[in-house]
Amino acid sequence: MKKIEAIIKPFKLEDVKDALHEIGLQGMTVVEAKGFGRQKGHTELYRGAEYVVDFLPKVKIEIVIEDALVERAIEAILQAAHTGRIGDGKIFVSTIEEAIRIRTNERGNEAL
Repeated sequence: MKKIEAIIKPFKLEDVKDALHEIGLQGMTVVEAKGFGRQKGHTELYRGAEYVVDFLPKVKIEIVIEDALVERAIEAILQAAHTGRIGDGKIFVSTIEEAIRIRTNERGNEAL
């Protein structure tokens, strides 16, 4: 099993959700986040005063899937989240040792 964490632009969330649903994904966790990478934020003008926005709004998606679906999920996220502009986001993949469904005590892929 693998855990995929994708940090994307908020307006791309529905596109990514739909793309993952098309490949058979059954669930995901979504967290609103703030952060910056190479773009290092930006400046804005508010009531005549300029200020720096260091942390930009992002969405973090977390999914745990069986190994066989990992590449398809990554490709779906890449295509759905891509804008071609700076700040499109990142995808991280890590190994999950165990998954347990609390309600039924199912373990491994059955718990997903």
